[in-house]
Parts: sequence; structure tokens; C-alpha cells
Amino acid sequence: MNFLLLTHGAGSNRNAPLLVALANAFIEHGVDVLRYDLAFRQERPKGPPRPGDAARDREGLREEILKIREKHHPNEVWLGGQSYGGRQSSMLAAEAPGLADRLLLLSYPLHAPGKPAQLRTAHFPKLNTPVLFVHGTRDPFGSLDEMRTAIQMIPAPVKLIEVEGAGHDLGRDHAALARRIVDQWELMRR
Repeated sequence: MNFLLLTHGAGSNRNAPLLVALANAFIEHGVDVLRYDLAFRQERPKGPPRPGDAARDREGLREEILKIREKHHPNEVWLGGQSYGGRQSSMLAAEAPGLADRLLLLSYPLHAPGKPAQLRTAHFPKLNTPVLFVHGTRDPFGSLDEMRTAIQMIPAPVKLIEVEGAGHDLGRDHAALARRIVDQWELMRR
């Protein structure tokens, strides 16, 4: 049995439609899934995280993974997140190698819109966890060319799914995208 812990972006919560679609698709493939509200969202139902929230959000993810391992004894624990949640997931994986067995990063916020010089990749060279990135061709948080360049810094196996015509929200056909993600995820496991 494998377990996927999924979390949300800065303006959302665990009930984001894409996360629900992904959870359903992974469950259909025999993977247990927990959609998780980050610590900042547990405190405040609305609004983005504050600058001081990131470390607590990562600590909450760490604690949740340890609970999953203790309670469910999965073969592997996979960690995934959209935008801010994916960034925190990847930073945690770099800080604690081996805590998660694989990463699923949806709309990774490579940089703030209009600020391509302020990359959020300092931890990429420390990522020894296999990663599947899912990125829209019109994402203002990083172009596909910028993403392709950035992921070359990651020493672990990396796969990039390009979502044609999608912005940071990855489009509206969440069920079809979720199936595509699960298919690529399975190919990476072989």
C-alpha cells in the first residue's frame, strides 16, 4: 500500500477541485490519499500565508507524514502540493531526505509573476526525492523554459507534464488532468 499526502496553494484549502480530482484518481488506483490543510489554513479559513507561516506549514507536513507512517505502515509515502503547498513540500523533502518517497508538484511557483530574477530554487540541488512536476504553458509563476532550466538542478529523477494552454490553475478539466497525472506517476514507478 502507498499513501499520498496532498496539500493546497496559498489561496485555497484541501477541498480545491484539482486536489479532490487527484485524490479520486489515485484512490481508484489503490493509493490511500489524505488531502491536508496546511497549518496557516487550519488557523485562518481565508487569506494567504504570512511570511512566518512557512516553517510551521512544513513542520505540520512533517508531523502528518510521521503519523501516516506510524498508523498505516505504507510501503511509500508520497507528498504533493499545488503552488505554495508544493513549494513547502519540496523544501521539506530537501530538508529531510527520505521523509517522503516521491513528490508531486503542481504549478510550482518558480518565481512571483513578473519577477523572474527572484527564483525559488535554492533548495533544488538538495532534492534527492523523485519529482513529478505538472505545469501550465501559460503559468505566470514561471514559463516552461524557465521550469525546464530549473529542474536540471535537481539530482533526483524528474518528469515534467506540460498542460497546454493552462495557467497557474492548470485548467478546468481536473478529472482528465488527474488521470494523466496518475498515468505518468505509474510510468515513473517502473
